[in-house]
Amino acid sequence: MTIADRWLLPDGMDEVLPPQASRMEELRRALLDLYHCWGYDQVMPPPVEFLDSLLTGTGTDLDLQTFKLTDQLTGRMMGASADVTPQVARMDAHSLKRQGPVRLCYCTNVLRAKADQHQGGRSPVQVGAELFGHAGLEADSEIIHLALASMKAAGAEEIHLALGHIGIYRSLAEAAALSAEQERALFEALALKSPSQLAQHVDASVSDPALADMLLALGDLHGGADILRQARERFAGAPASVTAALDQLDALYQGVLARFDVSLYFDLAELRGYQYHTGMMFAAYVPGYGHALAKGGRYDDTGRAFGRARPATGFSMDLKQLASLALASPSRGAIWSPAMQDESLNAAIVALREQGERVIQALPGQRTGPAEHECDRRLELIDGRWQPTALTQETSAS
Repeated sequence: MTIADRWLLPDGMDEVLPPQASRMEELRRALLDLYHCWGYDQVMPPPVEFLDSLLTGTGTDLDLQTFKLTDQLTGRMMGASADVTPQVARMDAHSLKRQGPVRLCYCTNVLRAKADQHQGGRSPVQVGAELFGHAGLEADSEIIHLALASMKAAGAEEIHLALGHIGIYRSLAEAAALSAEQERALFEALALKSPSQLAQHVDASVSDPALADMLLALGDLHGGADILRQARERFAGAPASVTAALDQLDALYQGVLARFDVSLYFDLAELRGYQYHTGMMFAAYVPGYGHALAKGGRYDDTGRAFGRARPATGFSMDLKQLASLALASPSRGAIWSPAMQDESLNAAIVALREQGERVIQALPGQRTGPAEHECDRRLELIDGRWQPTALTQETSAS
């Protein structure tokens, strides 16, 4: 191993340095305070859990993203958390067991076995909120509004919100009596946005002409507000659950427009998290980023495996990505202290730090001065008292 190899980080792992680390911590505090004001209680899930708990009800996608290891105490397989949401669902169902709606939030590191194809990193800092125990549209609306408020707090100015509903495809696939294999093939064609593949699979799998036309229509139904009108026309003979899903999207759309200045569009063929989501889904984008900065949706009954099926809806974001939306707040500066040991000097330093001031005391023999440490003041003994004074150009180098 060469010297250079010793400091190389694994692919997809990154370190956060000043001033970005300060920006992330500033934003973390702001977001958790925001969630507290909305009534969300913070939880801190463990970084590692047994696999049979960690991957319950999540489908294969999360399984592939999970680092696995053997617990030397029990011999059981464990996994490093790649997504906090299932852990928080377990907390609601098994650990807390509260009655009525429960609002939980979090901000913690996760670890992923593969780099996200859009975001690249394998060590995001996941921040988000989950609302359990209410199946109504009001909970979905609250979660979307909180996600948008989070992005505004992070400095996002131009937000594009995409809305979808997994129930539309599920209802049409169920009405067409598709086998698991046929449903998977149609899902893949829709995910690839491939009209030719979609037409091929629909022709081979769906005998009812009306249902075939509806499934084919999914690939075209993406765009602005007019999409809902088109969808109602194209799905006129669809099961009632499809109409109900369109009504929900319309209500969510109107609610967002009433409170936020964002661009809204619909994508009824968006099937992200197909094995996981059960209802509405959303993703929020900002210009300059080729991926969603916030993603969420409804995922009812995830807690069933823990003995308590509950309605659930939520969203998550990567704090590292959010922190890049805006620069850190301007520093208040710092106070430079000489390296001498003096009781009155030490007392002055303690008092200033208790007031929230940043005081950097020089060390004996130190060659760098206040300028290198971004100090704008220095402690000077004036009339027998140590007092901060403004640094001049001449004194900043000493």
